[in-house]
Amino acid sequence: MTLPYRRRKPPAAELAKPLPDPFALPHWTDAARAPGPWLMMLEARAPWEYAAMVAAAPWLNKLPVGDGHPVIVFPGLGAADFSTVALRNFLRDRGYTAYPWKQGFNFGPRHGVLDTARAQLQQLAKRHHEKVSLIGWSLGGVYARELAKEQPDHVRCVITLGTPISGHPRATNAWRLYEMVSGQSVHDPELLAQLRSAPLCPTTSIYSKTDGVVAWQCSINDPAPLAENIEVHASHVGMGMNPLALYAVADRLAQDPAQWQRFDLRGARRWLYKVTHPLTTPRAAA
Repeated sequence: MTLPYRRRKPPAAELAKPLPDPFALPHWTDAARAPGPWLMMLEARAPWEYAAMVAAAPWLNKLPVGDGHPVIVFPGLGAADFSTVALRNFLRDRGYTAYPWKQGFNFGPRHGVLDTARAQLQQLAKRHHEKVSLIGWSLGGVYARELAKEQPDHVRCVITLGTPISGHPRATNAWRLYEMVSGQSVHDPELLAQLRSAPLCPTTSIYSKTDGVVAWQCSINDPAPLAENIEVHASHVGMGMNPLALYAVADRLAQDPAQWQRFDLRGARRWLYKVTHPLTTPRAAA
């Protein structure tokens, strides 16, 4: 005689188990992992990227001169304005009015940091009587994107360099440092969803598949009419002085926002860059 089937009740010990971590990689839809040891070792090439920038100066000097509009440059996590000197000097040489963020080391959005950044953007837009472009390196790109969302009337365009804007919150090799110096947790699903949406102005993410700090998948803009992604061969800590990245930055700043066009691969560019035009899917195309 067969006894009727009864569903086994889980023991009390199982009921007491904590719920699974929603940020555990196997359950995360964008399961990109932090760059491995090999890519981290490749970050040591940053001095060579600086040397390449110096060697490429004659080529970079042939770029069209900018229109002089103001640009704010935000440094990455744990860095200060000294880290963006080369980038800002390049921008000034190209005819732009480049400004540092003037808040010392970037230890995350601690008390007063975002308020000061908001005030600086408003003051520069008022002083120059025109919109300001925002360039952010790594974490600095998060500030640039969020300021552009808050003050769209003051921002001309946003360019980010190796900035984590999507994906798993631990898909970088800097999340522990971020939590330690900022006192904030990366485990905030609502904030992550907010960061993922692009500003309404032209927004360019410059990223590298050999980035040793941020998983490159985390730097891809979602589909949006004014969003794009440009892949360069660069390290994370050297991206702000990498000649390929600098060329792309200058090309994007020179765009007229009213007639903005995505970065194209005409001529020699097809050998130096790859692009993602996120109109339908964020899949890179050669």
